[in-house]
Amino acid sequence: MNVILFGATGMVGQGVLRECLLDPDVRSVLSIGRSPTGQQHPKLRELVHKDLLNYSAIESRLSGFDACFFCLGVSSGGRKEADYERVTYGLTLAAAETLSRVNPGMTFIYVSGAGTDSSERGRVMWARVKGRTENALLRLPLKAYMFRPGLIQPLDGIKSKTPAYRILYGLAKPLLPLVRWAFPNQVLSTREIGQAMLAVAKRGYGKRIMETVDIRAAVGR
Repeated sequence: MNVILFGATGMVGQGVLRECLLDPDVRSVLSIGRSPTGQQHPKLRELVHKDLLNYSAIESRLSGFDACFFCLGVSSGGRKEADYERVTYGLTLAAAETLSRVNPGMTFIYVSGAGTDSSERGRVMWARVKGRTENALLRLPLKAYMFRPGLIQPLDGIKSKTPAYRILYGLAKPLLPLVRWAFPNQVLSTREIGQAMLAVAKRGYGKRIMETVDIRAAVGR
């Protein structure tokens, strides 16, 4: 299996990249982003591409892939809806529309979030935009799956790039095992998300919108 990965430097993306490199069924991983990951591995190729809204210059290099794991995203905090939508909806659809042309029918897994609003009409801004993004992806000629994790536990030395999140996770680290035990359907690890993406890319899943319980179930299949 040949995989494209967006957002490999983020917390979730780091975990997904790790699992891809460990999986013997993955032949190659192409990481696409504005900056390099800083990692080296025989399976890993990197494509630094500054304009993530336009892939015309590199479209010929994006064919021959079986799956795309889209882990790129930003926090909605302090952002106006138009700005958040440009990043969340705009960047995601630019990549997905290009890949649907050059790899029709490929598996495309998008990291959304628990509480996403599929109606696109709710009061919570980020949930509306995520819902709009999910709905647009599901209309494309792709095997699109929406991952909606809740609280994410970083493992294997992985850290968030966002300073505020690093502080929050540092403070919460001793409590996360207890929270996971008390609320098993609310917490996933970076390891589990990566393993679930690979499982869905290989074998599919019965639902296109996957909540925490579905993501964990995909790992165990």
